[in-house]
Amino acid sequence: MSNTKSDIQIAQEAQMEPISHVAAKAGLSEDQLEHYGKYKAKVNVNTMRDLPNRAKLILVTAINPTPAGEGKTTTSVGLADAMNLTGRKTMLCLREPSLGPVFGIKGGAAGGGYAQVVPMEDINLHFTGDLHAIGAANNLCAAMLDNHIKQGNELDIDPRRITWRRCMDMNDRQLRNVVDGLGGVNDGMLRQDGFDITVASEVMAAFCLATCLRDLKERLGRMVVAYTYNMKPVTVADIRAQGAMAALLKDAFNPNLVQTLENNPAFVHGGPFANIAHGCNSVVATTTAMKMADYVITEAGFGADLGAEKFIDIKCRATGLVPNAVVVVATVRALKYNGGLPRAELTTPNVEALEAGMPNLLQHVSNMREVYGLPVVVAINAFPSDTQEELDLVRSRCEELGVRATISRVWEKGGEGGRELADEVVRLCQEPTSLRFAYDVEDSVRVKLDNLATKVYHAEGVDYDRVALRQLQQIKENGFDKLPVCVAKTQYSFSDDQTLLAAPRGFRIHVRELRVSAGAGFVVALTGNIMTMPGLPKVPAAEQIDVTDDGRIIGLF
Repeated sequence: MSNTKSDIQIAQEAQMEPISHVAAKAGLSEDQLEHYGKYKAKVNVNTMRDLPNRAKLILVTAINPTPAGEGKTTTSVGLADAMNLTGRKTMLCLREPSLGPVFGIKGGAAGGGYAQVVPMEDINLHFTGDLHAIGAANNLCAAMLDNHIKQGNELDIDPRRITWRRCMDMNDRQLRNVVDGLGGVNDGMLRQDGFDITVASEVMAAFCLATCLRDLKERLGRMVVAYTYNMKPVTVADIRAQGAMAALLKDAFNPNLVQTLENNPAFVHGGPFANIAHGCNSVVATTTAMKMADYVITEAGFGADLGAEKFIDIKCRATGLVPNAVVVVATVRALKYNGGLPRAELTTPNVEALEAGMPNLLQHVSNMREVYGLPVVVAINAFPSDTQEELDLVRSRCEELGVRATISRVWEKGGEGGRELADEVVRLCQEPTSLRFAYDVEDSVRVKLDNLATKVYHAEGVDYDRVALRQLQQIKENGFDKLPVCVAKTQYSFSDDQTLLAAPRGFRIHVRELRVSAGAGFVVALTGNIMTMPGLPKVPAAEQIDVTDDGRIIGLF
């Protein structure tokens, strides 16, 4: 069957169940829900805090993204539906979409075809307001920091060394670098400032890694916002903002419960980007789901060199979570793009280009197995243009690594199209795992970055700008040297140059800046030309989005 309907048409035609019915399938009572309309609810995690984790954990990741798309979220949703269809009690944990990509170039993040979470429009547009709460908490901190300086600067903060930036949940390059405090004495101190997109805020990272409200408040308090004239760090706790920030985040902290097109329960909660943050949904959503189901499926953002690496080296290290199986999603089209085929020709059969692009997939698979010690299955997200010869080639190359590649048709058929993948995932979950990390957290930041560059990206090493070298020394002096690292780099390549496709060799990673995220619990390394405030493309997706006179959203994808 060929799907000629758009994602939003399929979603709007879905027969959703009341969220209380979906909650009951997951074993939740009405008293544990806070309703946001008929089809969305937040779940009170305090009612399950003392229950043990019982589920097998499946991590869905992918090859490096391309303009052709890979379908990682679609595969995650379809796999959850397939697992439930075959009698395995399964819950899905996804990240919340940011309005930046929705209105920019990437579109929404609720899956596609017949493997979606719904209500799709709500999830992609405002949802339950979590990202707005995170933005408000971030900007409250900024306001209190500037107010402290205005009201006498008791902490002796150097305005030239303020590291905290304001944020908003929109792609707006105009706000990357601004000058504020213009006007008179009563309008604050004139200084250079800037905005990040909300999903790059450290508040988002701390929010997603916190295990409870107390932990969240403590993480907020540890966040470094500035340095004194004597180069000592100033924290949120120093300006006494953590309590009010936590109050703004209290309701948002509970995970959001929605449903798939097949009425299976799904948590959609937290949304840090994997190219500029750690790229995983909230710890509280993942661990709550693991108390309720036999299997939990979660995804990590972008390619495995970003999202999966950070899921393991940051989230798993912090929580003790261990994936029982890893699904690496790939498409024939995307692999041909990695092999040098122009986007306009990706639907044309081309075994040579596919062969040239295969190293990208094989390197991700090898990393998951050899670096991290985890069982892997490849999900080939199938398209009508794929030929049998092309599919067979992907299968055979994976088999040479000792990994099975399954055909996934969940976009077209929903859970029914993911039965083969579901069976292989269940089989892998029975295998022993020996989770390893890419680096020892006790090593210096420099050694940790070198390990990531050489083991995961397969670079020859790491180079540092003068500013970054000074920051390395400052990080060590201030006692942050033993934190994990979070690399901010392009998602399109193993390297920090988005034009180097497939599995490049002979390159070096270029670190231009290091930022301490003490509340989140990691050090961010900005590489290449990565931006923490993206811009809109020449033709933004927002131009196609509209609302009809009766309130129906159109043009969203």
